[in-house]
Amino acid sequence: MSTGSQARVVLNRSRRPRLEQGHPWVYQSEIEKLEGAAEPGALVQIVNHRGQFLAVGYWNPNSQIAVRVVSYQPLEQWDTDWFRERFARCAAYRSRFVGAEPSCRLVFGEADFLPGLIVDRYVDVLVVQVLTLGMDKARELWLPALIDVFAPRGVYERSDVGVRTLEGLEERSGVLYGDCPRYVVIEENGLKVEVDIEGGQKTGYFFDQRENRAAIAPLMTGWGVRSGIKLEKRETEEGIQEIPVNANGKPVTFPYWDGATVLECFAHTGSFTLHACKYGAKKVTCLDISAHAIETARRNVERNGFSDRVEFVTADAFEYLRQQVKGREERQQRAAAGEGKKVDTSKPLTSEGRTWDVVILDPPAFAKTKRAVPSAIRGYKDINLHAMKLINEGGYLVTSSCSYHVRPDLFMETILEAAADAGKTLRLIEWRGAGKDHPQLGGVEEGNYLKFGIFEVRSRKSL
Repeated sequence: MSTGSQARVVLNRSRRPRLEQGHPWVYQSEIEKLEGAAEPGALVQIVNHRGQFLAVGYWNPNSQIAVRVVSYQPLEQWDTDWFRERFARCAAYRSRFVGAEPSCRLVFGEADFLPGLIVDRYVDVLVVQVLTLGMDKARELWLPALIDVFAPRGVYERSDVGVRTLEGLEERSGVLYGDCPRYVVIEENGLKVEVDIEGGQKTGYFFDQRENRAAIAPLMTGWGVRSGIKLEKRETEEGIQEIPVNANGKPVTFPYWDGATVLECFAHTGSFTLHACKYGAKKVTCLDISAHAIETARRNVERNGFSDRVEFVTADAFEYLRQQVKGREERQQRAAAGEGKKVDTSKPLTSEGRTWDVVILDPPAFAKTKRAVPSAIRGYKDINLHAMKLINEGGYLVTSSCSYHVRPDLFMETILEAAADAGKTLRLIEWRGAGKDHPQLGGVEEGNYLKFGIFEVRSRKSL
């Protein structure tokens, strides 16, 4: 992709020095002028108001992000060798920090110095998302390099995302190379997970929560004592052994007697459900509004041999949580009737009123623009508040947000406000972001999109 005499984007004097501090975007408002001619998608030099060279990026005058940086050294043209070297760096990084996992995010856009390009590997199939005009026009250069470096069985495109319209591009999807079966079974943390590369959300699966899913392991056991079960030394055929016995002294034969009861909302493929079962959960409620997602989760549960411990619910998480809270409040009111308080017990209960030891909230992005943040905050507060009301005393809230417009401090503030309204005190156990295959550039807030927290939840009346 030759640019001939390369055009120059001259930045204005009044801009903030974001580019010099490592931010890879140049906004229209930061540009004083374009010197020379540049086709949309072409490489341009970026210089400051004094004419000093800063970087090279690709140009799109029709986008609010007018230039995306690809190199901090002069670069006259892109070619397949340039992309091959970039992909080799991506491979080396994943080899070091992700290790032997055959499935992971291989290319994470700007954080891998390949703005606008996402590549996920599902065993031997690559799924790509092309989000920008410059990267879209360069596909005949990067596709051969991608195949050379990673040697996939097939490459499938999932550029069916609305953000492409901001770049003047149409949505598209389909096979780019080789053999691409619709369903691929990957392994994550020792679990087998089915991925639908054609119909699943985004590219089919969310790798960014891999380490976070493993972080729930300590929450899944240690609950038997609450049910009156304890370990006692008893004579067995194998000699003296510790065995679980209930309050009546009878041996407990259920192998997951010490496990947690768990609710996973916004389950998608059921990945947190799988991890909960692997780590010893007694019973898991797996909930999603999508029947397609629930069927995928069901197959994943069956594939891993957890069917006897999982129930599936197809419902709106907001409404489901509200109904359970309503049912619990009704039961509490009826319990108060036994203490001499006047309560009408003639009407049937309208809701179940269930509670769990652990509630997991992993919703999709509620705020895709800055203007959507106030509405998103209301949504996050709603689900977290209702979830806390349904957690057994001393249980755990596992909650996350992937809306990068909702900054980490604002998300934490929202959780604490929900706790105050619910009459709960929280103890922070974990506060994390995306996994290592989703690196973050220093100084680029947009990369810090995922917030993940684990909190112990206690009623203030119990403290």
